[in-house]
Amino acid sequence: MQHKRSEKVAETIHEIICSILSRGLNDPRIGFVTITGVEVTDDLSLARIFFTVIGDDNVKKETEAGLNSAKGFIRRDIGKKLTIRHTPELVFKYDKSLDYGSRIESLLKEIHTEHDGNNSADN
Repeated sequence: MQHKRSEKVAETIHEIICSILSRGLNDPRIGFVTITGVEVTDDLSLARIFFTVIGDDNVKKETEAGLNSAKGFIRRDIGKKLTIRHTPELVFKYDKSLDYGSRIESLLKEIHTEHDGNNSADN
């Protein structure tokens, strides 16, 4: 199976950004961030970087603002390490899929608890 070039570039960008974040950025708004995925367009002009962070909505917004303000530095670092002519534009987006999954899990637990409560009342 052959991988698309954009997928390979996305993997490389993911590794580079994780490395940058592990060294730390000088922005107090950026907390403990996990990069959950990178999507690169087929023409390699845009990279969407999905992240999660522990905290409330304010922490999420602050972290996204911090990452977007540091994207020039991050993009320059990516440009040094990638061997392509043009470095993709970066867009950081909060990954809502984990929140969605947690919400579904809590609803399923709630249904299971109600179901067990109804069964014990029948006995």
